[in-house]
Amino acid sequence: MKRLIFALTLSLISMLSLQLFSQVTISTDNSTPDGSAMLDVKSTSKGLLPPRMTKAQRDAIASPATGLVIYQTDITPGYYYYNGTNWVGLTGSGPGGNSPSICIDFDGNAYPTITNGTQTWMAENLRVVHYRNGDAIPNVTVDLVWANLSTGAYCWYNNDQTTYGKYGAMYNWYTVSDSRGLCPQGWHVPSDAEWTTLTTNLNGTSVAGGKMKSVSALWTSPNTDATNNSGFSGLPGGGRFNGGFINVGSSEFWWSSTEYSSSDAWNRYLGNSSGVVGAHNDVKRSGYSVRCLRD
Repeated sequence: MKRLIFALTLSLISMLSLQLFSQVTISTDNSTPDGSAMLDVKSTSKGLLPPRMTKAQRDAIASPATGLVIYQTDITPGYYYYNGTNWVGLTGSGPGGNSPSICIDFDGNAYPTITNGTQTWMAENLRVVHYRNGDAIPNVTVDLVWANLSTGAYCWYNNDQTTYGKYGAMYNWYTVSDSRGLCPQGWHVPSDAEWTTLTTNLNGTSVAGGKMKSVSALWTSPNTDATNNSGFSGLPGGGRFNGGFINVGSSEFWWSSTEYSSSDAWNRYLGNSSGVVGAHNDVKRSGYSVRCLRD
């Protein structure tokens, strides 16, 4: 009985202590917590380290609480918080938000940016899977279905995001032209003329390609003239033609927003054997990458 009374007394003291000392401080100087804080962490030599995880691990968190914060270690590393709907980079101001050095899409993917002349471009390929208004973009994996589309869709090269996600998603032109918007708020898919402005600023199409290509080993040798002096960091993500996937490692294709005809639209492309930027018109159902340009 005495032991039971003693245990109950300790429990009561513990409960009272929790109520009396509801604020917590973690410090190196044994100071008391600030009156406005439930948790006050103080140090002049150590920082606060949140959970670190990959994007896949982040996205696998079941029912994340609004305000949950993590540090993402891959794709676009950085701090992200859950806003109740999407994971958003802390440098942004919400889905589609951006700062001078970063662009954030509806899904919370954050992209570094570069400025060339008066233009500010994303320095990575778009990988969003929702339109700007939150509507899902259909993920079409079957070749025959893709080849006959006349509405928006996206895919990953070989339908394998795990292996090819570094190249971004590929979209048909119907996604690019959709009135719901593909790029984040304040950004747009560049027109044919805006692509020309970029290559002109880089001293013309005959040399601009080398300045736009990453020096990454992902490019098949010889990756001619690649310097990435522009910071554009183009990678060889290949494309999707008539439903089939081709040219990963040797080519990269980007849509423009400019229509050529009822069936075709303008694009730009790079190749591993040349420093040239090519311009061509291809069928709108082709699967190409997208770079967004600040409005």
